[in-house]
Amino acid sequence: MKKLCILSLAVLLLSPLVAEAAQLQAGVAKVDITDRTVPVNDPLFAKALVLRDGTTTVAIITVDAVAIGQLGRIKNDFLPNVRAQLQKEFNIPPSNVLINASHCHGVVCNDYEKRAMQAVRDACRNMVPVKIGAGRGREDRVSENRRLKLKDGSESDVRHAYSVVPDEQVVAIGPMDPEIGLLRLDKQNGQPLAVVYNFAVHPIQTVPSRGNTADITGFASKAIEESLGDGALAIFLQGCCGDINPVQYKDVHNPRDAETLGNLLGLSTLRALKKIQTQEDSGLRVINEVLALPRAIDMERRIAAIQAEQTRLLQSLRGTSLNLKTFIPLFVQYNLATNFPSYSSHRYLLDKSLGRDDLAKLDSENRANMASYIRNIHTMEQLTRLQANLSLLKMHKAQNDAAGKPTIDVEVVGLRIGDFVLVTFPGELTVEVGLGIKKRAPAPFTFVAGYTNGYIYYAPTAERRKNKGFAQEDCDCLLAPEWQKLYEEKVAAILKKL
Repeated sequence: MKKLCILSLAVLLLSPLVAEAAQLQAGVAKVDITDRTVPVNDPLFAKALVLRDGTTTVAIITVDAVAIGQLGRIKNDFLPNVRAQLQKEFNIPPSNVLINASHCHGVVCNDYEKRAMQAVRDACRNMVPVKIGAGRGREDRVSENRRLKLKDGSESDVRHAYSVVPDEQVVAIGPMDPEIGLLRLDKQNGQPLAVVYNFAVHPIQTVPSRGNTADITGFASKAIEESLGDGALAIFLQGCCGDINPVQYKDVHNPRDAETLGNLLGLSTLRALKKIQTQEDSGLRVINEVLALPRAIDMERRIAAIQAEQTRLLQSLRGTSLNLKTFIPLFVQYNLATNFPSYSSHRYLLDKSLGRDDLAKLDSENRANMASYIRNIHTMEQLTRLQANLSLLKMHKAQNDAAGKPTIDVEVVGLRIGDFVLVTFPGELTVEVGLGIKKRAPAPFTFVAGYTNGYIYYAPTAERRKNKGFAQEDCDCLLAPEWQKLYEEKVAAILKKL
């Protein structure tokens, strides 16, 4: 009886500790990482969300930058350096540190690593018990697929690096993903602490001033944070936006303004956030596995194919008596008055009454020369598309040749926070990959984040890697087509474990 009482007393004394250990805690913070030596439109941030359930601690860091290494100012040692410091200071395992780039093309300051670490330290100091809830929203007005399916069965893409193919060649476009993946974190009193939102769009719209900017997602986060108030943070995780542009990306009639699109995304996120009910949930789990993906071995053949097509196109160019100065007024003239382009109708009627066809012959000659000139322009545009993508292929062939092994190691992270499930990839996943993973996922609130824990350029679908038309996603890629099956199998296995 005495032993039983002692045991009961021990249980009573320890029970608050057990309850506290099971309670999910979270801390958030952000630090400005804007390079202010250049003109600035709006700030760039490093944001941190640290989660702890008593046995597991996870740090999620987001940066308004183009990539985690490889591209832009953030160097390849950023990820290992931050992980080493977090393990030393807070005993957070490197595998439990997730760093995502928004993929905006803003320029971060030189001491970005120091400032990102400060954000995590501040988040760790601000830990509070939280309630969480998962959900989804929708926004279909800010993005579009940049892949164009052409009549000849090939595909092209929409970039500022080169001209868009003529409208009459386009028969369809690729898919898009309007879903906003959401994780809501509230303090115990119901006050919002943070929202994590996942969406697929290239934040490359820029702003009218052309100043340094966090672009669409920066403005979306600002709208969310200002609406929630009380220091709540909006933490953006970039999705599968490899082939997703801002809508009307190449509009030349209006200033390109990321704030307009960002506000739409922010308001749609807030609208969906209001519908999420939060509850106490300590379901925190992370799985980090390394996957070896095959490097492309067909680049030499593809380079030769582009060069052969360049030769064919060059040989197809034909001379015409027109130049730009004479072509433009003729083109306007012959499209303004298609029946009587060279003079008023009465002159044509006079010639006809006299049995002459001088103007008709002039019109025929001018139309033929304009058609030849336009064909040459379209050939030139095709040559620029090929040249830009040939340069990418050559760059990645050199990288693969120098790698010294036929595979490239990538981290695949699976993260569960209550009902919110996330899987990651360190490259630019195209949208079909993300759509497929979410469709097959066992958990209803499963989302995909690219640009996470490294950067290995584009990862198009296996089918798109075979594109004979050559687009950026197909050429700006280190991977063999088999990568997709291997990645999707690994993701499926991780999701089952979560």
